[in-house]
Amino acid sequence: MTSLAAHTAETSADTPQNDAAESSRPVEFRVSPEAYRHWRLSFDGPVATLTMDVDEQGGLRDGYELKLNSYDLGVDIELYDAVQRLRFEHPEVRVVVLTSGKDKIFCAGANIRMLAGSPHPWKVNFCKFTNETRNGMEDATANSGQTYIAALNGTASGGGYELALACEHIMLVDDRSSAVSLPELPLLGVLPGTGGLTRIVDKRHVRRDHADYFSTKAEGLAGKKAVDWKLVDEAVPRPKWDDTVASRAAERAATSSRPADVTGIVLSPLDKQRTDDEISYRYVRAKLDRSAGTVEITVTAAAQRAGTDIAALHAQGADFWTLAMTRELDDLILDLRTNELELGTWIFRTEGSAAAVLSHDQLLLDHADDWLANETVHYLKRTFKRLDVTSRSLLALIEPGSCFAGSLLELALAADRSYQLFGVFEDVDPDAEPAEITPGEMNFGPLPMGNGLTRLRTRFLDDEDALAAVQAETGHALDAEAADALGLVTFVPDDIDWDEEVRIAVEQRASFSPDALTGMEANYRFAGPETMETKIFGRLTAWQNWIFYRPNASGADGALLKFGTGQRADFDRKRV
Repeated sequence: MTSLAAHTAETSADTPQNDAAESSRPVEFRVSPEAYRHWRLSFDGPVATLTMDVDEQGGLRDGYELKLNSYDLGVDIELYDAVQRLRFEHPEVRVVVLTSGKDKIFCAGANIRMLAGSPHPWKVNFCKFTNETRNGMEDATANSGQTYIAALNGTASGGGYELALACEHIMLVDDRSSAVSLPELPLLGVLPGTGGLTRIVDKRHVRRDHADYFSTKAEGLAGKKAVDWKLVDEAVPRPKWDDTVASRAAERAATSSRPADVTGIVLSPLDKQRTDDEISYRYVRAKLDRSAGTVEITVTAAAQRAGTDIAALHAQGADFWTLAMTRELDDLILDLRTNELELGTWIFRTEGSAAAVLSHDQLLLDHADDWLANETVHYLKRTFKRLDVTSRSLLALIEPGSCFAGSLLELALAADRSYQLFGVFEDVDPDAEPAEITPGEMNFGPLPMGNGLTRLRTRFLDDEDALAAVQAETGHALDAEAADALGLVTFVPDDIDWDEEVRIAVEQRASFSPDALTGMEANYRFAGPETMETKIFGRLTAWQNWIFYRPNASGADGALLKFGTGQRADFDRKRV
């Protein structure tokens, strides 16, 4: 396709390697609209327009130009920020029209020179984050009454079409040149990395044979055939374009459940301090131990209970504990995933009052029909999902003074193993209250995993009696013996064995192959049914991960490096 070729024509075998982990400049995920380089937000009552207008010279790393609205991680960081702000700062918005500020091009997809010049971990993390952002757009449509419409005013290639696929309704301008395509396989030797294959068949219900043809036809499809094959919802002649886009937005806005006459909150800048061995916020802090390959993450409860008045949530806004903590944890996960690739074991602790955690949970649950409470719970859900798909070993340590209760109990349920101290540390504080965990209502529905099940139901898959036994203890603090009997923790060592058992677990993890660990953990975390989301993260990204690493794609004579040079890739023809 001409448009794809144009933004990658300079690709060559000597493309520089841009490894964020080795850079002295950590990737920062905190941005704000006034600093956007690639997106514009405008508002017309209940309709927001999110315009992609990528700055060619605004790449996150050196060595490539973002031609034809191609994107890199920096472009998607801004998109993620915009999606979040639309949900929290603009409750009046019922429809988001996603379009392009370029003439005759919507988006040429992920920048190929960036991909060709990036090391393997960067490519995989990039695909994971962009998947999560697009899932967040779909979540806004499904759970917030904020529907996304793709107004493709030009060609959408590769990741550009995948961006459109995350929208509820896709409009393509019918001008005899604009098309949708997934050219990754025929031109680049890789797969669409942001759920394209899955969404075509699972979401848009494109027939398998049509999908096969479409994904091997580099120039894609346009006009009536794209509509007939369900690749887009409608093809609109250019003279009718503006009126039709406005009409579709108005139609969707009229059926939205989004509230009227409410005021959003400001997502104020996060207060974050980052040094070489610590990342800290108000409620979340992380200690980085590079020699051990670990991160010790501590989440702190609110200082006080939340009360029962929903007005407190609106008055506190981004300072409300659940929302503030979630924003901090979200940012930390992204920071560590991208900038600290060799810190392979994350150890979770909590501290503070379990009652304070449960009270904040209860306020949100009691006012589930309030738009801000709803947004806060879904954001918490998405953040825990981000943890689920993070390729790190997760351990939870439940000690005296912990508050693994309700929403924070999800951290222990998300862990690959959990250790709860039996009793107290006699040499430290023999009069302390024993370590306890407390199941809460948050653990039985509002925070599902990508498989559509809660972490408890996933833990006790097809064991209704075990799940019912835990649910009967809702609101009850459980010591180590009780938690162990219910199957809620992995081990319950006493203070004599605690340090040794934890040390062995951490050192053992560090001695294993991180590749094998990642594969094992990803398999065990998602028991039960397969969903579109688990396919995207489990099936597609696993295959994309492997394909990215193969010489057919990334080798010196692979398609990623040869594309745009006029030379053909030299493929290893063995099918395995």
